[in-house]
Amino acid sequence: MCGGALFTYLLTHNSTINTSTQYDKREIHRNCRHSLRLLCGSSLNAATIPAGTTLGVQTVSSISSKDAVGRTFEARLDQDVTVKGNVLLKAGTKAFGKIKSSRANPRKSEPLTLELTSISVNGRNVAVKTNSAEPGSSPRTPRQARYGHTAGTLRVDPGTKMQFQLTEAVSF
Repeated sequence: MCGGALFTYLLTHNSTINTSTQYDKREIHRNCRHSLRLLCGSSLNAATIPAGTTLGVQTVSSISSKDAVGRTFEARLDQDVTVKGNVLLKAGTKAFGKIKSSRANPRKSEPLTLELTSISVNGRNVAVKTNSAEPGSSPRTPRQARYGHTAGTLRVDPGTKMQFQLTEAVSF
């Protein structure tokens, strides 16, 4: 029932549209889209970005290797994401991530590792799963390199470019 017959269906079944003589076109459109989603089982503009797709971002907030694990950061896509010639996400789209590992705990000297957690699509955050990225390397002394420890503080400034790869397909 997806298509032009929906309006007639809604009117004849006394559904969510007000049947008074003065229709608010925006309300009718909103109700039709909502009803189509319910009847068709998905969004009208449903799209899927396959696993393996690279998401290039630029950081908006600064990040430090001394920040706590789990702290969130903001970034923006630095290029359009296209699938089969269709632009699904435009450059500048907000993306959010979190710190997966850091040097915040002095007992664990792990490198700064980041991952993306969501992308803003039409005003709502859509969860994504990506690989982890290490945005540079901290300085190492020969002894620290031998035992796998890092030294110094790594700072990721706003505007830093990074790339993440989707580990699972994302639909929105």
